[in-house]
Amino acid sequence: MKQILQSFKTGELWLAEVPAPLCRAKGAVVRTCASFVSAGTERMLAEFAKKGLVGKALQMPDQVKKVLRKMKTEGVFATLEKVQAKLDQPIPLGYSSAGVVEEAGRDSGGLKAGDRVACGGAGFANHAEYGYVPKNLIVKIPDGVSFEDASCATVGSIALQGVRQCDLRLGETAAVIGLGLMGILAVQMLKASGCRVIGFDPDASRCRLAEDMGCDMTVNSALVPAAMAFSGGQGVDAVLITAATHSDEPVTVAAEICRKKGKVVATGLVGMNLPRDQYYKKEIDFRLSCSYGPGRYDPMYEEQGVDYPFGYVRWTEQRNMAAFLQLVAEGKVTPSKLVTHRFKFDDALAAYELLLKRTEPYLGIVLEYDEPQKPLSRRIDFAPKASAAAGAAQPKESVGASFIGCGNFAKAVLLPTARKTPALRLRGVCTASGMSCAETGRKEGFAFAATDQAEVLKDADTDLVMVTTRHDLHAGQIAAALEAGKSAFSEKPLCISEEQLDELLVKIEKLDVEGALAGALPASGRVMVGFNRRFSPHAKLLREYFAARTLPLVMHYRVNAGSIPRDVWIQDPSVGGGRMVGEGCHFIDFMSYIAGAPVVKVQAMCIQTANAAETPEDSVSVNLQFADGSVGTLEYVALGDTTLPKEVCEIHGEGSTAVMENFCCTVCSGRLGKRKLKGRQQKGFAEELAATVESVRAGKAMPITLAEIVNVTKATFAVLRALKSGRTEEV
Repeated sequence: MKQILQSFKTGELWLAEVPAPLCRAKGAVVRTCASFVSAGTERMLAEFAKKGLVGKALQMPDQVKKVLRKMKTEGVFATLEKVQAKLDQPIPLGYSSAGVVEEAGRDSGGLKAGDRVACGGAGFANHAEYGYVPKNLIVKIPDGVSFEDASCATVGSIALQGVRQCDLRLGETAAVIGLGLMGILAVQMLKASGCRVIGFDPDASRCRLAEDMGCDMTVNSALVPAAMAFSGGQGVDAVLITAATHSDEPVTVAAEICRKKGKVVATGLVGMNLPRDQYYKKEIDFRLSCSYGPGRYDPMYEEQGVDYPFGYVRWTEQRNMAAFLQLVAEGKVTPSKLVTHRFKFDDALAAYELLLKRTEPYLGIVLEYDEPQKPLSRRIDFAPKASAAAGAAQPKESVGASFIGCGNFAKAVLLPTARKTPALRLRGVCTASGMSCAETGRKEGFAFAATDQAEVLKDADTDLVMVTTRHDLHAGQIAAALEAGKSAFSEKPLCISEEQLDELLVKIEKLDVEGALAGALPASGRVMVGFNRRFSPHAKLLREYFAARTLPLVMHYRVNAGSIPRDVWIQDPSVGGGRMVGEGCHFIDFMSYIAGAPVVKVQAMCIQTANAAETPEDSVSVNLQFADGSVGTLEYVALGDTTLPKEVCEIHGEGSTAVMENFCCTVCSGRLGKRKLKGRQQKGFAEELAATVESVRAGKAMPITLAEIVNVTKATFAVLRALKSGRTEEV
């Protein structure tokens, strides 16, 4: 299928060929019939993407500060590689469309194939021939409403939410500043609510159009006297600002024309340096309207389909979309009369040329889609490409690797490492987003890209499956790879619950028996988890340094992890497993490797706080007892100064001490001698991947045994139990 993409790095726009999205349980795959181009939002995004790095930096000072902090803790080159990976990600354009349900998920809220629907949401209702859209961002189109009108539903719901924030009653007066698409739609809604409306826009032609669409009065200059006369000298009851400008003039004028105790509502991107005197003396209520309405920016609502109770949240973004379409069905709002340009989807780049160059006046822009000529396909193949990754000069016995999942970490760390691994050739890349896998596949020299993992699992040339998806999916995808006869490398963790672990081990045991009968390498020897830190030169130095010891070790590992908001997916126990399972496993494995022994007992305590913004389990002190008598303390801290090094480990034993700082510097001293390693940060990613590839190539067991992986995984679960029980937990 085809989709419009833009490079965030260069601003280039193109019509890309990408695999069709996979249908998930709580949504539907929709074949697009029409999509609406948001003249304001999309032009602003496209113009920003075309700015140079300096221009982007000037508009994103907070992000620049984060990059500078990362450079201090992780090094310049490692940070720049991650920034480059982020900049290279294309942007999908569009967020308002309409079409026909092609496939419906099992929990899609009553949707079925053939339903006519309107769709919303950036990242979902894109300008693309097909799109996967979660159920709370889909509404059925009433009879008699065209796909073109319905494609405006998301844009219309933004205007409707602004009108709701005005909270006006029958007979009250309103002023709308900015008579673009959003402003005129708002005028029609205010008129449908029984309000009297005055509109303002410096463009006289838009004023005339607004009057044709029902506005009681419009002006293109001298708004203050006109609004005061319109309101009988009292000032209007509410001002809705739909203009897009960095100037503070709209909020200043709004205060002048608003009555005492009135309301000013901003939906557009405007300057907000409020003139205190006017707002204070009139006690004006200034409000911001959040996009489509309640639910916007809430992943539980938008992605996981958890609706807000009707009795408590009457108008959500989905209900706003449905209300807008009902107004269209009743003829009270007429978006088609605001459409000035229509383009065939294959000519969509001409629409953006109009948008960016403003070669002629425009208002509403609609993209029209033809019936697809080819069946829906979830795989695209690429022509062979000579590169280190694609393998023009690979060793004869190289390992074919395919990725299931390819997010920020895979792009910033694993793929750059894979390029430098000589015995590795890239086969397929599979992600839920067709855009992501297609562009990654082209850029990195993969043989094919897919949105269905079955394409990877049935590929005869794939020897190693790299699992880099969200944590809750790891166990199932590892099992699927093993069942398909592949080796599996999974980013940590192995799984996120004891139930998942038990199920996975049962499958592995079964496959081990089958493998033994077939004479193949046991499944338990084909599983690898990304505990990269044990492969670092710093870890090897420490293990060698203490190898001749006769007494147990005392270890202290401090992780200055930084805070992560509670609504980020890793904090969800059912998706990310929490930070101890998702990241704490790294440091437990590191100490277990240095000690050369598994964890046998765990104690743990976390902070106690009434601050609902903090997750107590993110700041935890863990005591570990190892089978050889060594002990380790893990201090995982979310409340520290993030400019300090993230990881520091102290190890004491045999009258000697070693200190490792952030995998940049390790110093050993004492009776066991003096050793030192210093330089750029080396976390072991390259060594880990090389060892894994060599194991697969040679048909040997993975470099970390399954017993070690399982022990570390169980230790993280024991930490969670200890936090709840307050007791020492056995592993």
